[in-house]
Amino acid sequence: MSRSDLTAAAPLTRVMDRIVGVIEHATFLDKLGEPAAAFEKKLGHALPWWKNLASGTFLGHSLHPLLVTVPIGSWTAAAAFDVVGDRKGAKRLVGLGILGALPTMATGGSDWAYTAGAEQRVGLVHATVNSLTLGAYALSWWERHRGHHGRGVAWSIAGATTMAAGGWLGGHMSYALGVGIDTTAFQHTPDEWTPAAEATEVRVGELTGGEADGVPVVLTRLVGGQVVAMADRCTHRGAPLHEGELVDGCIVCPWHETRFALDGAVLRGPATRPQLVFETTERDGQVLVRRTDEERTLRTNPVGV
Repeated sequence: MSRSDLTAAAPLTRVMDRIVGVIEHATFLDKLGEPAAAFEKKLGHALPWWKNLASGTFLGHSLHPLLVTVPIGSWTAAAAFDVVGDRKGAKRLVGLGILGALPTMATGGSDWAYTAGAEQRVGLVHATVNSLTLGAYALSWWERHRGHHGRGVAWSIAGATTMAAGGWLGGHMSYALGVGIDTTAFQHTPDEWTPAAEATEVRVGELTGGEADGVPVVLTRLVGGQVVAMADRCTHRGAPLHEGELVDGCIVCPWHETRFALDGAVLRGPATRPQLVFETTERDGQVLVRRTDEERTLRTNPVGV
């Protein structure tokens, strides 16, 4: 084995992939996950401001990963304070992590509600493990408060262990399952005028599905005759927007009711990223589209061609 291979983790990743594979196929978890997700969705529907806030719509990115840094950072720093013998500082940091964990879990639950299948199952286990972490650190703080420093440290070690497991599952959801990413990030977009639909099929007050060089496009016509075209896959979970509806000049996603303005901006979550909007023209009875900005690097090896 070469020195460069010493950091390779193939045996470990194979084991972890087997474990998470079992979770992904554990359909019995749906009996718990689906009702909980349905409740979260009802809450978001009843309180649109909460859905926007918890999703991070106002930031343009998910709020949950940002908040995660507070409990993880606090509890990691508490361990360092334990090592140097600063008991008071460690206790305060454990408490700060507990306070930071509450909104972190709330926003994570809101994001998780809009998943399904394997993603929802992994997310349920992720949330359960993180709840164990919160419980362990709560006991750590309580034992420290009672003057039982050794017990407090022991509970912190237990919490750090489950925190690592929960963090790995969270990373798997984002980087392996693609939860929370812009679903159009790898989608090819034509930079030359490309036919997307017949002009007669694009009408005022209606959504029309088209295709430009293999890329799904949703189109509509304004009262003045101008055609608006944007990527048909919702940036949130990839829903076909042409199956949604036009409400008050906005495209409403058919899956999770995100509202997109016709310039692509997100007006209501749970989506956080705007839709890609194409430049349009009409020629020889067809609507042609092309992108209006520079091609992003990840789209140079395109999907959809």
